[in-house]
Amino acid sequence: MGSNRSRSSRCRSLQYNMHPELAVLVTLASTASAEVPRFNPVDVPAHIYDGGWEHFVGGGVAVFDCDLDALPELFVAGGANPSQLFRNTSGSDVSFRVETPEQLSLTGVTGAYPLDIDSDGIMDLVVLRVGEDVLLKGEPDCAFSPFETIGFQSDDHWTTGFSATWEMGQTLPTLAFGTYVDRFDPEGPFETCGPTLLYRPDGDSYQGPQQLEPGYCALSLLFSDWARTGRADLRVSNDRHYYVRGGQEQLWAMEPEPRLYTSDDGWLPYSIWGMGIASRDLTGDGFPEVYLTSMGDQKFQVFDPRADGPTWRDATYEKGTTAHRPHVGGDGRPSTGWHAQFGDANNDGLDDIFVAKGNVEQMPDAALNDPNNLLLQQADGHFTESSDQAGIASTAKSRGAALADLNNDGLLDLVVVNRGANLEVYQNQSDPRNWLLVDVSQNRPNRSAIGGFIEVRTDLGLQTREITLGGGHAGGSSVLHHFGLGDADRIDIRMIWPDGETGDWHRVRPNQKTRLKR
Repeated sequence: MGSNRSRSSRCRSLQYNMHPELAVLVTLASTASAEVPRFNPVDVPAHIYDGGWEHFVGGGVAVFDCDLDALPELFVAGGANPSQLFRNTSGSDVSFRVETPEQLSLTGVTGAYPLDIDSDGIMDLVVLRVGEDVLLKGEPDCAFSPFETIGFQSDDHWTTGFSATWEMGQTLPTLAFGTYVDRFDPEGPFETCGPTLLYRPDGDSYQGPQQLEPGYCALSLLFSDWARTGRADLRVSNDRHYYVRGGQEQLWAMEPEPRLYTSDDGWLPYSIWGMGIASRDLTGDGFPEVYLTSMGDQKFQVFDPRADGPTWRDATYEKGTTAHRPHVGGDGRPSTGWHAQFGDANNDGLDDIFVAKGNVEQMPDAALNDPNNLLLQQADGHFTESSDQAGIASTAKSRGAALADLNNDGLLDLVVVNRGANLEVYQNQSDPRNWLLVDVSQNRPNRSAIGGFIEVRTDLGLQTREITLGGGHAGGSSVLHHFGLGDADRIDIRMIWPDGETGDWHRVRPNQKTRLKR
């Protein structure tokens, strides 16, 4: 318990001493309702995620710039269909063309995450599969080749979650893969969950994976430095439909020998049909809240910095974020949530929540017409449903998704991967408000500064952004970091690097791209 008291003491220090002059974002004086953003569908080439029962889950998208033109590409899982690369051809209007190199035209893909594994400035890809997972080295102009020198080897398993971080002193990232049902177990599928697989580097290569058990059919993983101590621990969201007895959400302390946090540490046991994780500081105290998707209620949990350990308290009904039934379409059965992501969709300086929804297949007790959600944060910290007004209330069986600025106009656009239906892309064409796009890099291992924190300070208060890779559902982004600023025109920004070194505050202008380079 000594180390946990140290961590929570650090939490209290940050909460009360770090930025005493800043107003908390959720207590803004304004009481006006949040402006609903406007999204218009973009005509893109056809792509469908599909397949048998092994592809009822998954269906992710990796968003990253692979041709170094500052516009992000889309690598989209296909399941039984080949995965595809969508090259970004956007100008003022968002547009894409399919141009898939042979190395990326793979079947059995459930999802993918962009990660600069060798820190050479070109994004690599971690490809999750029903089969052997693949690490692909990025090369110029969106070419890829197998990594041949780092020793990574994968067995044949059903991978549905991923996250990565850099542990202290390492040149390669630590990789975590979440596996789902053990499809080789003749007693399956119930109570036959695979373990979480942890690859820690040994110098310049990987050894075999360490199995983190018990495994409860993970569908999302996220490394996060939740206590701001410089060490990222591993959160695992689990699908309890398969573990039946004794399963719950998990948080692994990334000690030399990883261990599960328990109630003795302050961890509150929590069981849901976990599908996706989103993480973002919404209270202004510098510590991340979490949003967890599931079948039924979607869960919003607020971090408690006064507690002695990793304690998040449920605020789902208090904040209006349940999203537990379809809000349009007349289907009153419970919803099924998959990908979740925080992002400021209307640039008012308050983060909103997007949730991709869709029936697993034909589950009769769950909604079949299950529209996606856009929960807009109001000035008082509550959320209101706005996806129908915003034009993105699709009722396809959605799975993975991404909120990302696809054409660098300062507005977050939307990509949604659907099971059995075409990929959807929407351009955000809302009225302009102030924004900032931030490019972060360092000339050392962990080039994208995963595990660091960006702080943006305006008259509205402080926005704290942890740089992570993982979470969501089967896909993630490595793009410019987007901040909505409302009408603020006095912006200060600084970087807290992964090793704790804190940069100076810099004054920047709104409505531009800015670079934080170490």
